[in-house]
Amino acid sequence: MSGGPSAVGPGSPRYGRILLKLSGEALLGNRQYGVDPQVCAFIASQVAAVRARGVEVGIVVGGGNIFRGLSAAAQGMDRATGDYIGMLATVMNGLALQDAVERTETPTRVMSAIAMNEIAEPYIRRRAVRHLEKGRVVIFVAGTGNPYFTTDTAAALRAVEIGAEVLLKATKVDGVYDADPMTVPGARKYDRLEYTDLLRDQLKVLDGAAVSLCMENDLPIVVFDLNGTDNIARVAFGEPVGTLIAGPAAAGTPA
Repeated sequence: MSGGPSAVGPGSPRYGRILLKLSGEALLGNRQYGVDPQVCAFIASQVAAVRARGVEVGIVVGGGNIFRGLSAAAQGMDRATGDYIGMLATVMNGLALQDAVERTETPTRVMSAIAMNEIAEPYIRRRAVRHLEKGRVVIFVAGTGNPYFTTDTAAALRAVEIGAEVLLKATKVDGVYDADPMTVPGARKYDRLEYTDLLRDQLKVLDGAAVSLCMENDLPIVVFDLNGTDNIARVAFGEPVGTLIAGPAAAGTPA
């Protein structure tokens, strides 16, 4: 991975406001647990580069690098309790990411769905939109504030609430495949899909609630490789990166 300024050429962004969904595992790097500061710095450099070019950026971060409520529930913990612990893990990740983004001299706010006023602002939709309009990166943590909802669903919800024009789902591979490309040689990559394709074929990209929310609000999704330098900016400026997921009318248009 390498940071630095974006190599994307000049021009106006296709998407003026984006919501970036990061998994907790994306912050691991080569570690078994916790947060790798170098990975945070790499992500922060990409976010700062796209923000400097006029794109408003919101981020939802998961907590799977620290705690997974669903896994804990499978081992006997109460599901709601496990999910609340997972929400707190997203707060830790959000603070680490805020520190990295602010080191690029990009103003950043952390907004939490669970009140913890000493370290994060409470999530208020109008305030979040105002932060974005003022050029601040906004990191949304603690999921939706409710158990039984994933951070994918939180990302779709926040994207719709703030009027984002696209949901960017960052992964370790360069799009959506018909099988796991890490384990299945010859797995086929999709350039474009419709929301119904994900639901029908049960492609494990986002959970069904998140996909349905995007479909109901006509919010396009781009699944892309986070490890590619400038990929966030490339998507924001309309380059065909990753896999575009949209409705029938938009599915044939360039990403």
